[in-house]
Amino acid sequence: MMYPFMTLDDNTEVVHSEMLPDGRVKVYFEKPDAKDCFHSAVCYLPDYKWEDINGFTPEEIARYQELVESTAHLILQFSKEGGVENAASF
Repeated sequence: MMYPFMTLDDNTEVVHSEMLPDGRVKVYFEKPDAKDCFHSAVCYLPDYKWEDINGFTPEEIARYQELVESTAHLILQFSKEGGVENAASF
């Protein structure tokens, strides 16, 4: 299951998975693009391993890396609680 996390100022959607059995969390980035349909990338926490980068520039990935590093503690917590919406209702 994937949970919404935030929408960035460049219309990039950030969602994350529930905590996977191996303790990792998949963070997925997707941005609409008129020419290519969508740009996308996956980052796995807690090791910040990037995979499947399609269409994003190295500068964009560096920006998203900073975002993930500054919010990883929240994403990891929300992944255990069913997303930000469930965590907010406690």
